[in-house]
Amino acid sequence: MNRRHFLSLCALAGATPLLHERAFTAADSWQAEFAAALRANPYLEGFRGTSQETLAASNLPIEGRIPAGLRGVFYRNGPAQHEVGDLRYHHWFDGDGMVQSFRVTDSGVSHLGRFVRTDKRVAELAARKALRRAFGTDVAGAQPVSSPDTFNPANTNIVAHAGELLALWEGGSAYRLDGDSLETLGVKVWRKDLKGVAFSAHPKVDPEGTLWNFGLSPFDSMLVLYKVAGSGELANAGVVRAPDMTMVHDFAVTSKYLVFLLPPMRVNKEKFSQGKSFLGSNEWLAGRPMRILVVDKNDLNSARTLELPAGFMFHFGNAWDDGGTIRFDYLRYNDATAMTKVFSEFMRGVVVIQREAEVTLVTVDLAKGVARQESMPGEAEFPRVDPRVVGTRHRHLFVGARSVAIPQRWGFNAVRRLDLDTGKTDEFDYGRDFLVEEHIVVPDRSSSQEGKGWVIGTALDVKQRKTVWSVFDAMNLSAGPLARATLPYALPLGFHGNFRAA
Repeated sequence: MNRRHFLSLCALAGATPLLHERAFTAADSWQAEFAAALRANPYLEGFRGTSQETLAASNLPIEGRIPAGLRGVFYRNGPAQHEVGDLRYHHWFDGDGMVQSFRVTDSGVSHLGRFVRTDKRVAELAARKALRRAFGTDVAGAQPVSSPDTFNPANTNIVAHAGELLALWEGGSAYRLDGDSLETLGVKVWRKDLKGVAFSAHPKVDPEGTLWNFGLSPFDSMLVLYKVAGSGELANAGVVRAPDMTMVHDFAVTSKYLVFLLPPMRVNKEKFSQGKSFLGSNEWLAGRPMRILVVDKNDLNSARTLELPAGFMFHFGNAWDDGGTIRFDYLRYNDATAMTKVFSEFMRGVVVIQREAEVTLVTVDLAKGVARQESMPGEAEFPRVDPRVVGTRHRHLFVGARSVAIPQRWGFNAVRRLDLDTGKTDEFDYGRDFLVEEHIVVPDRSSSQEGKGWVIGTALDVKQRKTVWSVFDAMNLSAGPLARATLPYALPLGFHGNFRAA
């Protein structure tokens, strides 16, 4: 990393205030609006949140039998406290992160949930009010932003790597947790000059055990790239730049490249400096294409750019090299309405129904500098693959799916496997009373075959107001759960998770 990049990173993580805040005089009514809406619409249960520091339940009642080869801990993360003092956050992405662990042993399944004690959370608990600005909420009289970690809620993903458990967010440092108690151990520092620099929420671990990730600085149009060895040591870091960069939630890896999709959006620095939230400072650039950014793994300080038609995305499925071609799949939206409106209106109890993303297959011809894409029918999100095929050719893609439209509710009711070779699908429908969260693939270590193993995940039973954890045969979802464990309470709807085998 050269001196210019080093100085940029130091400035990004420095202790001097970057921006000031402005106060708002209008009283906030979102708490009352949501409470009234929840009484009329039970499908909002997952957005109520909790203020309990810890949730715990052992010896969960189980229907069916848990496979003998499935032993370990399923970790999940998500925003869980949506109200601070008299403020209800105006966006789903804003709540403080609570990590959930489902521990699977010969004795059964137990659950533990605990908030990540970020600097933001500790300060606000002591003050009993919101002190820091949030991703999508303007906070009256908020403290100055001195670094990305000023408002880091650590609420998006949880990853176990090289003996450490890391709670992750888009724009700040990783927080280290104890894998058993979920106690917060402190901020992860990869290298002195990277202290406080963002370490994003969707790292990729390739078949060799190397962890790849990035950190975003949209105000500098800068991506910081990380290569972390299987031992946990930082092996390399670099910086690439691209104009008009905004939120980048995910990326993909192949054997040779890192692949990013940049939607046609940019952050208006003036709006942000005047006190608008990060989300409120974003602008959609109508008529602009979506850009593909391709970085060679052997040169983390340069990138080439290609174009796709305008669109928006949160998540990649997977990517791989095919000679001089890169192939990948992602979940494509026509625009950013899901982020800018749908996930905000939930917080006041308003359900905005829109068409969800579609699985979209992309072929990038590097020699010709062109890319083409084709979308598959069906609304879906939260794509996952067998972790043994990350960065290599895959056949099976697992998603949360909407198999039927239900009035007054958002989200998914099914878990689906797509065979990308044949186009066939295999699906389990939880039923209209369930809100289905991300499901992941856990390999059966007795086999090397892609998809040989289990799919595990959580869903909120709205009628019973309880969260269920289920395990399926990954190659036979339609047969239904092999086993299901039921919690005595409902967990706030969350985002992403991973499994650590025993």
